[in-house]
Amino acid sequence: MSAAEQISTTDERGPIPAALKRFIWDIQSMVELADSEREILLIGRDLMARLICEADALPAAFSAAPPGAARQFQLYSDAMERFCVVSTVLAGGAALSIAQPAAWEIMGVLTGAIDRGGRLLRAGSAETLGSKGGDVSRQSNALDDQLSIAIHVYGGAIGGLSRRQLAPDGTPTPPLGYANGENAPPYDIFSIQTNIRD
Repeated sequence: MSAAEQISTTDERGPIPAALKRFIWDIQSMVELADSEREILLIGRDLMARLICEADALPAAFSAAPPGAARQFQLYSDAMERFCVVSTVLAGGAALSIAQPAAWEIMGVLTGAIDRGGRLLRAGSAETLGSKGGDVSRQSNALDDQLSIAIHVYGGAIGGLSRRQLAPDGTPTPPLGYANGENAPPYDIFSIQTNIRD
């Protein structure tokens, strides 16, 4: 078995879905060309709304969580650390509170329903937060009997910054890492540079 065949048989991600590839490509182009954070958030919200309408936008490797648990997976990180794309997967009734450095954010709910700081966001909903919007992200699954999944774009490589999950009483827990397994790393620039069809 060749090295290429070995990689393909152990890669749990599978090929990058066309909708996710297009989204990442468009976000990267937008970040390069935008004149302000406001412009990024306005255009980014439209791009996110288009992505979360696609049923197959997220590979199974990045959309699972054990019962009662919350997981975050890194889908893509810009090599210049201008942005990263992350999925948050909340099992039925699960919640996730993260203390992290303030950064602009574009979020869309792919499946289920998520309570985001008192705002109920259902599948197909997208919202944005400016970099001055606070440094604690709180979200919980509004459904007790099924997964809820959100996709986020953060303005920076937040995985490399100090991020801590907060316990229900607000006490910081050990640093939060991504749940990617070694056979499901984030996609890279080479993944999105292949031919993109409109």
